Amino acid sequence: MSLKLYLDNVRRIRPTVHCITSAVSANDCANALIACGARGIMSDQAEDAVDITAHCGGLNISIGTLYAQSIKAMFEAGDRAGELGRPILLDPLGAGTSALRTKTAHRLAEDLPLTVIRGNLKEIKILASGSGSAHAVPVIDDDHITKENLASVSAFIKQFAEASQCVVAVSGETDIISDGNRLAVVQSGDPMMSDIAGCGSMVSAVTTAFVIANPEDIFMAVTAAFTACGVCGEIAKNHLRPEEGNASFRNRLIDAIYHLNGEILDKNARYEIL
Repeated sequence: MSLKLYLDNVRRIRPTVHCITSAVSANDCANALIACGARGIMSDQAEDAVDITAHCGGLNISIGTLYAQSIKAMFEAGDRAGELGRPILLDPLGAGTSALRTKTAHRLAEDLPLTVIRGNLKEIKILASGSGSAHAVPVIDDDHITKENLASVSAFIKQFAEASQCVVAVSGETDIISDGNRLAVVQSGDPMMSDIAGCGSMVSAVTTAFVIANPEDIFMAVTAAFTACGVCGEIAKNHLRPEEGNASFRNRLIDAIYHLNGEILDKNARYEIL
């Protein structure tokens, strides 16, 4: 199945994404969005965020940097996006590492009409454990996706997506994406992507742009976004010189996103729909 259309739609439509994201990664998220053909507006002040959301095609929420004002902005912008029928992606970054992050992640998942949840397996497990929510599902023991537990993790993600009524996307050495019915396993990517602070936030921002531009099939839009980011990670690593490190890799990753086209994506994509 070709993924070219999903990328072409992003470049044609040029969606604008409202990002309430980590202070660590806001600049990289903005540049990654520009590179893929979209645009980003970063606002985490509640008085500003509600109006900004109304002017954007969708909302990307990451709990990577939390303070009272940003939490208020997340809920109010999320409510506004819901009223307008705009897609909302939640990145529960760091859920499980503090009571505030965990509580906020659970409340956002319960209160907002989420379209996509994107995180690593540990973060998704924290959300799936629930906080008295009817959406809670049994949690697996593993924190990492391996060849040995791929089947059990896939079943868990599929069950959680069905319970949450949204697309759940888990990042790792292998990415797993499900809408509760279909399931994608994405192998594209390079381990060095984990050496960039905020790379996951960049994937969340780009994924939101793909979802806005491809509303007819959110599951495939997310699969295309993950695969595109993974392919760009591989290209960035292949162009890295021996004396260069993770800072150069970050720049080369954004460059790879900028130069990505549908033909390169389809030629290098490594994914499977189950």
